[in-house]
Amino acid sequence: MPQLGETVTEGTITRWLKKLGDPVAEDEVLFEVSTDKVDSEVPSPAAGVLSEILVQEGDTVDVGTRLAVISPAGAGTASNGAAPAALTPEPAAPTLEPTAPTLEPAAPAPEPAMVPADPPAAAEEAAVAVLPGPATGGAVPAGGGTDGGKVLSPVVRRLIAEHNLDPGGISGSGAGGRITRGDVLALIDKRSNGGAPPAQPPSPSRPQAPAPAAQPAAAAAQPAPAPGRDVEPFGPAAPGERDTVIPFTNIRRRTAEHMVRSKHTSAHTVVAVEVDYLGVERARAAQKAAFKETEGFSLTYLPFVARATIDAIEQFPNLNSSVGDDALIVHGEVHLGIAVDLDFEGLLVPVIHQADGKRLRQLAREISSLAAKARGRRLTMDDIAGGTFTITNAGPFGTLLTVPVINQPQTAILSTDGVRKRPVAVEMPDGSDGIAVHPVGNLVLSFDHRAFDGAYAAAFVARIKEIIETRDWSSEL
Repeated sequence: MPQLGETVTEGTITRWLKKLGDPVAEDEVLFEVSTDKVDSEVPSPAAGVLSEILVQEGDTVDVGTRLAVISPAGAGTASNGAAPAALTPEPAAPTLEPTAPTLEPAAPAPEPAMVPADPPAAAEEAAVAVLPGPATGGAVPAGGGTDGGKVLSPVVRRLIAEHNLDPGGISGSGAGGRITRGDVLALIDKRSNGGAPPAQPPSPSRPQAPAPAAQPAAAAAQPAPAPGRDVEPFGPAAPGERDTVIPFTNIRRRTAEHMVRSKHTSAHTVVAVEVDYLGVERARAAQKAAFKETEGFSLTYLPFVARATIDAIEQFPNLNSSVGDDALIVHGEVHLGIAVDLDFEGLLVPVIHQADGKRLRQLAREISSLAAKARGRRLTMDDIAGGTFTITNAGPFGTLLTVPVINQPQTAILSTDGVRKRPVAVEMPDGSDGIAVHPVGNLVLSFDHRAFDGAYAAAFVARIKEIIETRDWSSEL
């Protein structure tokens, strides 16, 4: 399974485009894969014959898992899962490599799963004893990523650590007894529904204490622990008799996991400003008909906010960053992500690359084009890779204040809220104060307090506000 983005740890095979025995040309599309980011077509890394399919359609596997075997032309195909006698594993079983660039190297990519799915022979096992690492291309020992003698995928290791489980007490249902994500989730469900937790291994530094004698029920009752101290997380809710259970889709499940990890990773903090869009509205009104005729789509407030944000980042570059190893990685170019809603089924964040070199009209074109591709499920990995700063736009729904979750590994995300006509205090030509009706909306910045402080973030959004309110936008239209 190729590494389709830095935060992607697993993917679901949705369709094989070749059957066993079919000839395959190098770079010919071999299969389709679905991740939390995008649905992609993956080309073959070599030419030959598809002799084995190790992962079936609908199966979800970790990054680094072997998916298929491509044999040299004329080598034949496997029968009942056995490798052809003439098949030489070294050239015949290449690990599928990524076909698109990954995100900025802000955080180390997860290790791949180390166990091939049902290797057909001892010679095949020897051939896959070392798999390439997804981010560096370096070798990862087959014994790496283990816990208690068991090989664990990054997703499984994280779940075990989060829920303080003992891998030695978990029965694996995967190939060769490998513990799968489903095995861990089933055990977590059992614990949350009253099942006994697995026994923890004895500490090597101290002897095991004998089990205490049974106590009466009244004496065994203990007060509830203080909030935040050794409290088990809530388990999944149980549906009632009249409830409807809607299974999570792949994109919904992956989005949920990414958002939870983001909240655990970053020290989320919020700052907001109120913005007067009178100058923007005058430019839009003057160019509305001509813009629609020449470009084919309506000019919204979002491109103006994007342009102002890019210019503000030039003065406050730390907003365009990721947190590294005890350091802040400030990116040299602005790759602007725009969150797109997929008809309430999930979100995707396509990226405008080198956005800092583009003016208002070009930004409006790319925002419209990427949104259409996202809703048509036509995005490629290039379209969603490499974002350094994200804008999410809830404004069309008339929101007042939206507090977004940071899109890792970035350090900030800006939300645009609804623009409405409101009474505002204005200075009259004679210097006195008056009341006027202007289009007004809020901008909300969620930022990682590890990366910079509130004063820096507040100055950044104040600069965005100043640009939006004072620039002559007609010059860019």
